[in-house]
Amino acid sequence: MDTYRIDLAYVGTGFHGYATQPNVRTVQGELDAALERVIGPVETFVAGRTDKGVHASGQVVSFSTDAAVDSDRLQRSLNKQLAPAIAVTALGRVAEGFHARFSATGRRYVYRILNRSAPDPFLAATSWHFSTPLDVAAMNAGCEALIGQHDFASLCRAAAGKSTVRDLRVVRWTETGDMKELEVAASSFCHQMVRSIVALSVDVGRGRLEAGDVGRILAARDRKKGSGAAPAHGLTLVEVSY
Repeated sequence: MDTYRIDLAYVGTGFHGYATQPNVRTVQGELDAALERVIGPVETFVAGRTDKGVHASGQVVSFSTDAAVDSDRLQRSLNKQLAPAIAVTALGRVAEGFHARFSATGRRYVYRILNRSAPDPFLAATSWHFSTPLDVAAMNAGCEALIGQHDFASLCRAAAGKSTVRDLRVVRWTETGDMKELEVAASSFCHQMVRSIVALSVDVGRGRLEAGDVGRILAARDRKKGSGAAPAHGLTLVEVSY
């Protein structure tokens, strides 16, 4: 049985997240159906199950099959079926034992905020329009407390029996013109963690909180102490490392 890796990009608008769910449109549902039409049914595994409305430019999926697969032909066929919302950017055979989720050593996300008074219809699907001016220096000062291994219970949606301890390797805000971008990287993230970091950062950037409040909120390990979660459509999974 051969194993294959699919590098995937998609705009999450119009999908109820990545993972297959009954009676709703999902990225995995569309991908699995397209694969079945070409090579028969296969079980696919994904590096990161993105939520409803979240996008990906560097998602990774793996599957194994006994069927004869022409990688180039399969990639062309999938793109023909899945365009324009989903694109297979690469597809090929990989070493036995490769698993999109369990072989991954890190994930990197970017969150985009259009920070100006007027919205931009061409950016509306992939960035959060926020009209109140944001202080990026203050946001970065607050985020310093998040670097390293911590219990992120204050910044995660609770999941019974699952740890909220994570090792955050990168958390950095940058700005280019009216666009503010958060880059975050870790081995893995708990549910809504990135969007919760964004919401907390925005409260610092707008002056509702002080930079020093971030560390105290993190230490509280209490979801109610945070600022909730930013809208899903500003978030993109940009890279999975192996």
